[in-house]
Amino acid sequence: MGTFIVGGILLVVVALILASMIRDKKNGKSIQCGGDCRHCGGRCH
Repeated sequence: MGTFIVGGILLVVVALILASMIRDKKNGKSIQCGGDCRHCGGRCH
């Protein structure tokens, strides 16, 4: 029973992380850049 509870919690956490990544992607942010052009010299746009 404990395995199913831990598995369910893990599944929810992964789903929340994926939803956050999709939301960030739609808002123009990316994992590589983050939208802060001071650090990358503006190469991302």
